[in-house]
Amino acid sequence: MNQPATDPAADAADTYLTALHDRLKADGCTVRVSDWKGHRSVTGFRADRKARWFGTKAELFVFAAAVPEIDVATLAEFTNWAMSYAKSVRGGIPGARNVAQVLPALVSTRVQPEAARWAAQDARILDTSLISRPLTVETASGATRTTLYRGGTVWGGMFTGHVLEKASLYFP
Repeated sequence: MNQPATDPAADAADTYLTALHDRLKADGCTVRVSDWKGHRSVTGFRADRKARWFGTKAELFVFAAAVPEIDVATLAEFTNWAMSYAKSVRGGIPGARNVAQVLPALVSTRVQPEAARWAAQDARILDTSLISRPLTVETASGATRTTLYRGGTVWGGMFTGHVLEKASLYFP
């Protein structure tokens, strides 16, 4: 009996998404599996409130999808979609909301260098209270290489350490 041929690249990205799902769950996130434009995706959400943030709540949204190749256009499209989606499901009264951090990640064995540079270049801000740090996750050659902006931001700057800690936990 013949086994159907499998795509090692797709398997590596799928394995990574499964492990990401488990890491999100283990950290207390609400997680669901869906698809983005026909590609398997994982979505996670959590909210944290800490005294050092003066009681402010930080909402963290994680979106990850496995794609055949990551280029700047696809990463920008996914980032915009993730930010719009996070904005549409946030709680609170507009104008009086707490900060939301978005980690939109594309996973592939092929990442164009321009896409990795775009991800590392800067955070993206929407409506002064929604900040995203796009990620590229390359799963080639048995090693994983994650690229994202690790610097501070003017808006939501006091949450930088928190979101980078979570990014390191979710995207090792």
